[in-house]
Amino acid sequence: MVQNTSRPRLVGRAGRRALALSAVLALGLSGCDDGSGAGSNSFRNDYTSARTALETGQYDKANRIYARMLPQAGPLQSRIQLEYAHSLLRSGAYGEAIQQTQGLSQSQSGTARSAALSVLGTAHHELGLVALTNQDGATGRQHLIAAQNAIDEVLRSDPELDPLGALAGRQASIKVQLKSLS
Repeated sequence: MVQNTSRPRLVGRAGRRALALSAVLALGLSGCDDGSGAGSNSFRNDYTSARTALETGQYDKANRIYARMLPQAGPLQSRIQLEYAHSLLRSGAYGEAIQQTQGLSQSQSGTARSAALSVLGTAHHELGLVALTNQDGATGRQHLIAAQNAIDEVLRSDPELDPLGALAGRQASIKVQLKSLS
């Protein structure tokens, strides 16, 4: 398994936006109790622990907690699933990240869909790179095309999700990699 231990720094507007989104979710957790457990103190504590583990690079811990939370997430399932997929991606579990985001990206719309596609595209790109490193051009090409399609949609539909240009840079890299496979 390929490990990615780098931790992105949230800066400026993007960082404030992520913090605001976390605060909104935490507030939503406090008022959400549909009998699924998503509004319980235990669920809130698990969420805080998982989120902290994700943000501090403790991906295995975050993965375990998010996986445990999913069956109890109720109306927050798509958000927990997205964060779980992001944690899987960061831990190098690219195939599992794809599994978590494949259906999620199909069931969501708007920015929620784009967020799922961002993780999906990144995971496909990373698996494509692994396949190319292992001299498996056909599999690498399949993953690169899937990554390109996902990232294209994100950049077209929600360019504000790429405030620093990381997805655009990844997309440019994919284009070069696909051209070299022709």
